[in-house]
Amino acid sequence: MTGPGTLLLRRREITALLSLEECIEAVENAFRLYGQGKTLPSGVLSVPARNGGFHIKAAGLPLKRAYFAAKTNGNFFQNRERFGMPNIQGIILLCDGENGYPLALMDSIEITILRTGAATAVAAKYLARPDASVATICGCGNQGRIQLRALARARSLTRVFAFDQDKGQVDRFAEEFSTELRIPVEAVRELVPAVKQSDLCVTCTPSRSFFIRRDDSAPGTFLAAVGADSEDKQELQPELLASSKVVVDILEQCATIGELHHALAKGLMSRGDVYAELGEVVAGMKPGRTSGEEIIIFDSTGTALQDTAAAAVVYEKAISRSSGVMLNFLE
Repeated sequence: MTGPGTLLLRRREITALLSLEECIEAVENAFRLYGQGKTLPSGVLSVPARNGGFHIKAAGLPLKRAYFAAKTNGNFFQNRERFGMPNIQGIILLCDGENGYPLALMDSIEITILRTGAATAVAAKYLARPDASVATICGCGNQGRIQLRALARARSLTRVFAFDQDKGQVDRFAEEFSTELRIPVEAVRELVPAVKQSDLCVTCTPSRSFFIRRDDSAPGTFLAAVGADSEDKQELQPELLASSKVVVDILEQCATIGELHHALAKGLMSRGDVYAELGEVVAGMKPGRTSGEEIIIFDSTGTALQDTAAAAVVYEKAISRSSGVMLNFLE
């Protein structure tokens, strides 16, 4: 007996099916379910390759039905310059969590971009000061764009600083978002003075060495470290983590490939020094921010829980709208 078929969805179809608001809601629910201990264990496998590497992430969620998703992404950060291709590309396989049937095969680019920004929005909701209004975005590519849009949904922004090593890119970013958000977005050439003036800071770069130090942020700052998703990436000085309140997406994952990894390697922190996983905070098991003065770091390595939650939204909407192409691999 064969199943109902496997839905094939391209990037443009996913863009039409998944909004940032829907993704934020889905990701918040995924972290809540994880904090309540209701999800399947998530897993990650990193495979280095010449000029880049591959990430394979998998997890399962009990939603309207049980879902399992496995994402394979290739991260090759010279692609755009060398070949005119996306730097990050891949696929998500969404399965029925009860019987394993492959429900959908979909492009991963849009989901990866949106769910990463969504996690920052969720973290900012629980961890940033309620009156946070000034933000710095470090890294003004596709991820920086969605990070700013996500922050703007979590807090009422009044001013934004944008920093990137590509001067043309950061100038375009500032011009676009000044118009889109109707607030001043300033392209800056020096990062640290901007961070010191900010209530929120997001780093989303492929950096291999830290560029924000322990004394570069003011009391009360919320920092989302998004770029480090492999053991050789790093954006924050380990001493900054050791002196701050650290919330991670998945503890063991961050201990292996996140900013936490570097603090552990230097002996500045232990796993027990991490305040919480984000799911614990979202589920109400631990309070989020407890002081207006504490610096809180969200170590965001990106989890398959986020991918599964977003892919499930896409799949259910695609079925309801008859989007995509239905295949049957079991015939």
